[in-house]
Amino acid sequence: MFHRPAARRRLATAAVALGLLCTLSTSAWAGARESSPPRHRTQTTAVASRAGSATALSGYAIQSTAKVTDSAAAVSSPGYPASGWYPAGSRSTVLAALLADGKYADPFYSTNQQQIPKADFQVPWWYRSDFTVADASERTYLDFSGVISAADVYVNGQQVAKAADVAGAYTHHELDVTSLVRAGTNTVAFRIQPNDPRKNLTMGWIDWLQPPPDENTGIVRDVLVRRGGPVALRDAHVVTGLDVPSLSTADLTVKARVRNDSDSPVTTTVSGGIGAISFSKSLSLAAHATETVTFTPAEVPGLHLTSPKVWWPAGMGGQPLYALDLTASVAGTVSDAAHENFGIRDVKAPLNSDGARQYSVNGRKLLIRGGGWSPDEFLRWDRTYVEDRLKYALDLGLNTIRLEGHIEPDEFFDLADRYGILALPGWECCDKWEGNVNGGEPGDKWTAEDYPVAGASMAAEAARLRDHPSVISFLIGSDFAPDATIEKTYLDALKAADWPTPVVAAASDNSSPVSGRSGMKMSGPYDWIPPNYWYAKREGGATGFNSETSAGPDIPTLDTLRRMMSPVELDTLWKNPSAKQYHRSPSSAFSTLKLYDDALTGRYGASSSLSDYVRKAQLAQYENVRAQFEAYGRNATDSSKPSTGVVYWMFNSGWTSLHWQLMDRYLDQGGAYFGAKKANEPLHVQYSYDSRSVVVVNNRHASASGLTARATLFNTDGTQKYDKTVTGVTVGGDGARGTALTLPSSVGGLSTTYLARLVLSDSTGKEVSRNVYWLSTKPDTLDWDNTDWYYTPTTSYADLKGLSAMAQAPVSATASTTSSGDTSTTTVTVRNTDGGRTPSLLTDVHLVDGAGKPVLPVRWSDNEVTLWPGESVTLTATYRTTDLHGSQPRVRVSGWNTPERTVPAA
Repeated sequence: MFHRPAARRRLATAAVALGLLCTLSTSAWAGARESSPPRHRTQTTAVASRAGSATALSGYAIQSTAKVTDSAAAVSSPGYPASGWYPAGSRSTVLAALLADGKYADPFYSTNQQQIPKADFQVPWWYRSDFTVADASERTYLDFSGVISAADVYVNGQQVAKAADVAGAYTHHELDVTSLVRAGTNTVAFRIQPNDPRKNLTMGWIDWLQPPPDENTGIVRDVLVRRGGPVALRDAHVVTGLDVPSLSTADLTVKARVRNDSDSPVTTTVSGGIGAISFSKSLSLAAHATETVTFTPAEVPGLHLTSPKVWWPAGMGGQPLYALDLTASVAGTVSDAAHENFGIRDVKAPLNSDGARQYSVNGRKLLIRGGGWSPDEFLRWDRTYVEDRLKYALDLGLNTIRLEGHIEPDEFFDLADRYGILALPGWECCDKWEGNVNGGEPGDKWTAEDYPVAGASMAAEAARLRDHPSVISFLIGSDFAPDATIEKTYLDALKAADWPTPVVAAASDNSSPVSGRSGMKMSGPYDWIPPNYWYAKREGGATGFNSETSAGPDIPTLDTLRRMMSPVELDTLWKNPSAKQYHRSPSSAFSTLKLYDDALTGRYGASSSLSDYVRKAQLAQYENVRAQFEAYGRNATDSSKPSTGVVYWMFNSGWTSLHWQLMDRYLDQGGAYFGAKKANEPLHVQYSYDSRSVVVVNNRHASASGLTARATLFNTDGTQKYDKTVTGVTVGGDGARGTALTLPSSVGGLSTTYLARLVLSDSTGKEVSRNVYWLSTKPDTLDWDNTDWYYTPTTSYADLKGLSAMAQAPVSATASTTSSGDTSTTTVTVRNTDGGRTPSLLTDVHLVDGAGKPVLPVRWSDNEVTLWPGESVTLTATYRTTDLHGSQPRVRVSGWNTPERTVPAA
């Protein structure tokens, strides 16, 4: 692969942090607002007195220090009026709170975000919250992470920590405030320093989106008030050892730190259980001493499991979890308690003979099919919205989410565990995290103060993530591997945390002194290239492990475009390819759509209107995304230079975007989404752009036999020009492939633009996979010698303009809906009623409400289908009934050459 400067790949226009705020009521929002208390009131949180309890502060009042003249002692004292302060959620950046309070117009629409003054966020901000305790005799601790970028901390008028010690988005802090807490009302206040990801080990937006003016300054994880007795129980976890490949036994080792926080020696009994397995041990601790308690299978035979419940990625098996419960008691009274869920699985990721990293789970190899994750731009945490996106990942046939920085809160990984979605977290590029390595600008070089912050960040994230079976690695570098000193800092922290999975030096093809070669490539592309690009075993093509790659722009549906752009901007979108697009990237490399638009015009012809531009974009995105995943799927079992992983850049966007997304911010779906869904179906027939072979890829575990593959070529008027059927096709499981046939290099009478229909049937004659391609006898030609870090030039385009001459093909639709609980299912049958030969190409079915607005999120069994005259298909759409907002469902049918119509679906 080639290397490129990080500053060119992603011009860091900074922002920050790890994503959370208030829980939002709907997943399809823009500028949505949390339910907030009235202005001028600090929320008061009632804290439980139970030993081992941890209560999250329910929210804050916030204000700029430029507007607060009172002393820190006054601000952090109970009864302070906080007059004119803004309410903020329990997890909230400054700007997220101001948006929720209605101070600014919807930042996702047009260029509204540019109107928010940056100067307001270049000074510290106060966050204050009250909590009550009924009994001050228990010990009390403040437990938190997620402060961006640093904070002075005060309790009841007294400073308990300085910003120099509370720095970094990921560092974890526990402050013993027992001596300051009293029965009744108490106050905690944070004076938070403004964030700059070039200077702070926090988070930045790199070139993903236009960064928020506050750079995500704030508190984006829960601040917990812990209560307990003299002995504290911390760092509870389980180290698992699964026998592979038999999976017949597993050894569990339970560990926890036991800390005496009193001024006197104490004897404590630590007791615990995992299901029916119980164990106990007594310890004598000197005053303020800490020891690690360990329970091993040698001591507790029950911790040697026979026939363990093994956790698998989705599609490979189930996702069972175990629960660990521990208590520490003194004189028969519980002093503290801990709970931890964990899964039993084994992850390996050695380098293959080509130097590519090959993952296996529980002894079974798998092709990593992933997407790059983005939180909400303002780091607002909405569990429902996150869960909807993870369900989309499963619907797309993906098995992995990569988190480059912006490592989400615990609930994200709980959901990933539940759904069997693998996670690849790691540090990000192009800001302070890589400022100390050669080429890692524009982040500042590290100072002596940064190393402890980095080590504490690594230790905190390792402790938080290690028991989640969904987490299969940590990437300690992104564009660059860390130098020897930083790597040692990371590895020491990981080792101390009993980190159980492979540590990867970088997401690019780089090496670090101890971890060695990454086994990954970061060769893009990041902007438009043609579908045949993916089949070349070079640059970003389907070989090895490509950690971030796509053909760049992903134009949303017309519904979404009208929600995010003004009429003037929409006009510019389709008329002026060279215009800078605010809804792209702050990077000059990605500020326009020229490469994309030139290809769209060169291949499909000039657009005549906005709607024509959008329908061509959906067609282009479908074929390109499908080709990317198909190429990697086909090559996964190659004997030479196999593909081992592909991460689509990106899975989603944190805002209303024109690029790098498989679905848009509102969770609407277009060509990119359904192209990926088609490519990743469990048993799949596909066309190879390089060899013209028709290949069957079996992503199921069991082999498939007795299959019949049929390939038919048509001119765009529907005239059949070639037809071949092959029976008795057999394909092994776990990603194996079989070549059914190869299409001839030339076919008499075939038009320059033509259609290829592939159909795969099982032994009973039931259709199990259908795939339709629009192709050209004139191929796209790539200029490999002038490949840049973000794309390979195309010197001549495939001629697909013949599609514009296709006759209109009318499609009928009938639909009905059933509901069960909060879930509704709409069943739609669409039929091509054309009396001639013309197929209805890429027929799209959208579920809409009474006002004609898309009902989102929705999961379709299939969509954007192509039907020949007389053919029909029945599709199902599953969604939340409440997302209809009381209206009756309707179905809107349209397509490349299908007149739009809407039918009732009640």
